[in-house]
Amino acid sequence: MSAVREIFDRRAVRRKRERAAAQVGLVADLLGEFAARLIDRLDDTTRRFSRALDLGGRGVVAPLLRARGIAVVSGDLSPRMAALSGAPAVALDEEFLPFAPASFDLVIASLSLHEVNDLPGALIQIRHALAPGGLFLASLPLLGTLGELRTALLETEAAISAGAAARVSPFPDLRDCAGLLQRAGFHLPVADSEEIPLLYAEPLALLRDLRAAGEGNALAARSRRIPPRALFPAALAALPRRDGRVMATLRLAFLTGWAPD
Repeated sequence: MSAVREIFDRRAVRRKRERAAAQVGLVADLLGEFAARLIDRLDDTTRRFSRALDLGGRGVVAPLLRARGIAVVSGDLSPRMAALSGAPAVALDEEFLPFAPASFDLVIASLSLHEVNDLPGALIQIRHALAPGGLFLASLPLLGTLGELRTALLETEAAISAGAAARVSPFPDLRDCAGLLQRAGFHLPVADSEEIPLLYAEPLALLRDLRAAGEGNALAARSRRIPPRALFPAALAALPRRDGRVMATLRLAFLTGWAPD
């Protein structure tokens, strides 16, 4: 088997999610809205679910599932973040799920798998954790997400220093998502997308929200040097505006796949 390329520093992912656990409540409404858009897809099926795994729900997914009468186990790479969803909660690595086959009939991953190095392997493990006929629902940020911030940082850093470091994570293309589900053995794989513009009265609020959600830079190849002092003020000033507000775009993929029955 070929070695998995390390794109993300998983220890850094865990650390930033541990830190974010204390302030994720600041973005709970936003995360909850994204989770609701994903979970509402349960209304499109007549199947009823009783045992769900919430992967990386950051305290917003589990309550939505329990409100539907579904028993939930929550897991997160960060123990503190996992505990926000209430018991039972498990500290786990999405690349090495600690569950027996057919443990759940529903797995939900709301914006939690985009910093996994072996995403095909993680999807295969999720399928194994599902009972026959079980459902997997996930959302992932797509290529183009935070494109305004990525461009502003790259162009600003290139202008004020000798080069530009990668500071925003890479995201998949929608064309790849259904293929990943099919490759992992899911039946009836579906991937659709939605573009969500976010507007901020002042640009620092965008960075605060990303930090509160645990979405800081965890690239394995990230620069360890202190960035130039002028970088972030200049880059934030260069962000496009709409109606006088700073604009950030989220492009989200919503994935659906069924375990073979």
